[in-house]
Amino acid sequence: MLLDSAVSSASVDTRAVHAGRDDLTDLGVHAPPLDLSSTNPLPDIDSGGESYEAMATGRHPTEGGAVYARLWNPTVARFERAIAELEGTDEAVAFASGMAALSAAVTAAANRGAGRHVVAVRPLYGGTDHLLASGMLGVETTFCSPDEVASSLRPDTCLVVMETPANPTLDLVDIAAVVAAAGERPVLVDNTFATPVLQNPAAHGAAVVLHSATKYLGGHGDVVGGVVAVNADWATAIRPVRAITGGILHPLAAYLLHRGLPTLPLRVRAQQASAAELAVRLADHPAVRRVYYPTAEGGDPRGLLGRQLRGPGAMLSVDLLGGFAAAQKLTTGRHWFTHAVSLGGVDSLIQHPASLTHRPVAPDARPGAGIVRLSVGLEGVDDLWSDLEDGLR
Repeated sequence: MLLDSAVSSASVDTRAVHAGRDDLTDLGVHAPPLDLSSTNPLPDIDSGGESYEAMATGRHPTEGGAVYARLWNPTVARFERAIAELEGTDEAVAFASGMAALSAAVTAAANRGAGRHVVAVRPLYGGTDHLLASGMLGVETTFCSPDEVASSLRPDTCLVVMETPANPTLDLVDIAAVVAAAGERPVLVDNTFATPVLQNPAAHGAAVVLHSATKYLGGHGDVVGGVVAVNADWATAIRPVRAITGGILHPLAAYLLHRGLPTLPLRVRAQQASAAELAVRLADHPAVRRVYYPTAEGGDPRGLLGRQLRGPGAMLSVDLLGGFAAAQKLTTGRHWFTHAVSLGGVDSLIQHPASLTHRPVAPDARPGAGIVRLSVGLEGVDDLWSDLEDGLR
């Protein structure tokens, strides 16, 4: 096992390869094993019961073992350790989807906080916006801009939710500034677009770092999952929610997600390079009103690139002069860009947020009809550009 000092000083490339694999030598294996057990043998009644109680109340298994897969699984735990290491937190808790992870984090915040009021900074992923606006979790939400966080707080505020870069317009939000405005209230940051390669929200004061692991962490469009990276106290608060609601990540999904991490830095940087080039070309196209990307004009008004965000990433959006008709033409019939929701995979995707992922969002907060979102993959950039040009004609 590496020394803590060696781990903390290692590059993200090295940590992505080795994170969560510290027990493999003792096990005598090179590749992480996959444990699909739904239930586990108990050494005896007393120790099994003690371990069950420990996990049901948010702690780790004891000598009684893992007991039952809804509570704990060693393959899932390895993936969690890897994410915690990459995000620089004490622990991580993995879920069956990003929305399950968000739901558990909000529920835990309401259970341990001063009340059931949430402040949410728009824009947000449409599913997040929809969940918070619905009141389904028994919380009341005030939506605001980053500059309105302090004035939106109430005595019963239990959580502040934000996303940066934000979906779908890549808005960059100053995490430290929101944390300062939130005061003692915890801040949850959706870090899906940036990944741990480009941004670590916990280093800027975030209490909860959320990922839809389906996206860049998995990277191949073949697994659904979610994870939150948190300190030990938050992990203890969130795990009982997962245990009671049954939202734990399936071990096969955890195995696939963990397998995707070693190539995460390479994928993100290669995809980012193509996205940056496409952003430049799109900005000069007569059919494009605006490009939403951190390095594009007006994309980084707070100077966060290089200070909070280590690179602009591989997501970008365009606002087309032709409005919805142009968006419909651009998203349909592409050769290399697949018309589909989701993002972060090795292949490029294109979609119209207002009609799909952000359809449930309130009309005044919904993306414009001419906005199209691109998730840039690993294809050749000239091939991708030719495909976009065909749709922009």
